[in-house]
Formats: sequence, C-alpha cells, structure tokens
Amino acid sequence: MPAPASDLPLILLAAAAEVTDAIHAGVTAAGFTDLRPTHGFAFVRMAPDGATVGEIADHLGVTKQAASQLVEELVTKGYAVRNPHPRDARARLITLTDRGWAVTRAADAAANDFTARWAAVLGGPAVAELRDRLTRVVRPGRVRPTAW
Repeated sequence: MPAPASDLPLILLAAAAEVTDAIHAGVTAAGFTDLRPTHGFAFVRMAPDGATVGEIADHLGVTKQAASQLVEELVTKGYAVRNPHPRDARARLITLTDRGWAVTRAADAAANDFTARWAAVLGGPAVAELRDRLTRVVRPGRVRPTAW
C-alpha cells in the first residue's frame, strides 16, 4: 500500500512550476520580455540591500562563474549595477536599478494575482491554512530554481 499522499512531492513541484510560470508571465506582460525566471530568483537575493556575486551563487546553487555571467547579463540589460562593497574592498555589491525594482514590483503583483486565483478556487481560509501549514515544514528564504 502506498504511503499517504505519496504523490505530494510531485504535486508540490508542479505547484512551484505554476507559481514560477505565473510570475514570469506577469513580468513579461508588464513589458520585461528579456528576462528568464532564473533572473527573478537572483532578484530575490539582491533585494532589498544588494548581494555579492558569491552570495548570489550560493542562493542560486550555482558556481560563482555562472552567477557572475548572470550578473553581467543583468548589468548589461540595466536591471542591476555593481557598487563598491561598504565592508569589503575586494567585493562588489550588486544592487537593483530602478528598472530592476520595476521588475520586482511586477513580479510581486503577479504573485498576488496568482494567490488571488488560488483563493478564488480553494477559498481564502484554505489558502491561508495551506500557507501556514507549509511554513511549518519549508525553510523560509530558500527561493531558487531547481534547474537552469
């Protein structure tokens, strides 16, 4: 006999993919058509106070070289800027530009729309309960892509 809810991991992965797709669609609809979902995961780490390439690499679970290439792309596209690090002369602090913050606001709006759609189907109290129960077993802050 299978374990109760043995398909839960697959359902959670599907839910994560739906959230990612919905936020990316919202960002694209807001006019930011030159970004991939992975960029959004990097934005999460850069907001609100910036991050080093090493911190972004750790957050995304990639090499510093891969994170450096991602940061270069975001800087070139005008979403981020390299600044002197206030406490480490060897490091650079990567922060969002006004354009980067605009993407972040578009992503937040898309996330809110996603939550509202689920609430319309499941009911607000059920969505709140789902959120509360998941926070008991999921480590907060670990928001990163499962694959590049």
